[in-house]
Amino acid sequence: MAQTRGTFRSLGTAVRLMVVCTVALGVAYPVAVWGVGQVAFPSQSNGSLVTDQDGKVVGSELLGQSFTTKKGAVLDQWFQSRPSAAGDGYDANASSGSNLGPNNPDLRKTIEERKQALAEADGVPAADVPADAVTASGSGLDPDISPASAQQQVQRVATARGLSTDTVRKLVDEHTDGRQLGFLGDPTVNVLELNLALAKLS
Repeated sequence: MAQTRGTFRSLGTAVRLMVVCTVALGVAYPVAVWGVGQVAFPSQSNGSLVTDQDGKVVGSELLGQSFTTKKGAVLDQWFQSRPSAAGDGYDANASSGSNLGPNNPDLRKTIEERKQALAEADGVPAADVPADAVTASGSGLDPDISPASAQQQVQRVATARGLSTDTVRKLVDEHTDGRQLGFLGDPTVNVLELNLALAKLS
């Protein structure tokens, strides 16, 4: 009998401990973290969503998206993101790179085709097309391009919108972010934010 009471007492202690831990770690802690995020970093904790001038959510500054037709044709009036190998392109449910090595013949062929297409679209020599304009990022969701890739597209975008190249080039400069902390990484241009600024300008 004493052994049975001891067993029930241990079981009761275990159940109470489980309830306390569930409430503390499964409810109170997540709610506290969510609350701190909403107060201290509301934009980041809600996905860094970007809205247009009408207040409509058009994407996230952390996720790349396509500015081409469904068949992949370049829309001349927009700056283009770097290629994506995530699903059918920029699919957040299938984030990944191509997993093809630099000497893979299929990858080399794809890069060459992209280079020729961009050189023709942007009116530049194929040799001048930046590497990030023809290669997908590891995640397939990179929202940024290099300043060189953005500058290469200035003439095409300006012509399509009837704007001066100086005006569009200045817009690119204004949306170029420097290195993190002044020395980490490379300067970048967020394509979605640049295109939204372009839409307002036009």
